[in-house]
Amino acid sequence: MIRVLVADDQSLVRMGLTTLLDSEDDLELTAAADNGRTAVQLTRQHRPDIVLMDIRMPQLDGLAALRAICADPELQQVRVIMLTTFELDEYVFESLRGGASGFVLKDAGPEELLQAIRVVADGGSLLTPSVTRRVIAEFAQSASSAGQEHPDIHRLTAREREIVGWVARGLSNDEIATQLVLSPATVRTHVSRSMVKLAARDRAQLVVFAIQSGIPPGRLS
Repeated sequence: MIRVLVADDQSLVRMGLTTLLDSEDDLELTAAADNGRTAVQLTRQHRPDIVLMDIRMPQLDGLAALRAICADPELQQVRVIMLTTFELDEYVFESLRGGASGFVLKDAGPEELLQAIRVVADGGSLLTPSVTRRVIAEFAQSASSAGQEHPDIHRLTAREREIVGWVARGLSNDEIATQLVLSPATVRTHVSRSMVKLAARDRAQLVVFAIQSGIPPGRLS
C-alpha cells in the first residue's frame, strides 16, 4: 500500500485527488493539508510514502515545505511530487534543487498522476513528458554558471559519468540502454552506483548533481 498525503489550498483539488486515490486499491490517503505549514506537520506525524505538494500555498509555500521535509533526517524515505500549473513555472527549478522527486501538471489526466505516484514510490523520479526536457534545459542554463560541482563527482567512473549524462537528458534506463547498446539491468546498476557515490536521494537529485557538476547530457544518435 502506497500512503499519500495531499497538500493543496484549493478544496476542489483536494477533493478530486482524494476521490482519485480512494478509487485505487494500492493507494491510501493518509492526510490532506490546505497550506504548507500544515503539510510539514502532517508529514512528520503520518510519515507518508508520497506527498503531493502544490507549489503555491499560503502560510508556507510548497517550495519551503519541500525544503523542510527533505532537510528532516527522520523523513528520508518521504518523496515529494510537486503539483504545478505551468510547464515552466519558475519554482520548478528551485524544487529540483530542493529535493523534489517529480512534477505533475495540475491538468494532467488521472492515469498520468497515478503513474507518477507509483513510479516515485518505487524509487524512480518523474517529470511529465511535456515538462522533462524543457525543465532540464532551462535548469542547465541557470545552473551552469553557478559552478557548484558536487564534491564527490570524481568518484564516478567514465561509464558512470556517461550514463549520468544520459539521465540528465531525461531518458529512462531502457532508453539509455538502447542508445548505448547495453542491457537495462547494466544501466540500472550504473545509475544505482552513481546515486550511492553522490548520495543522491533519487533520480531527480542525480540530474541536479550532474548539471551542476558540468556533466554534459548525452547526445541522441
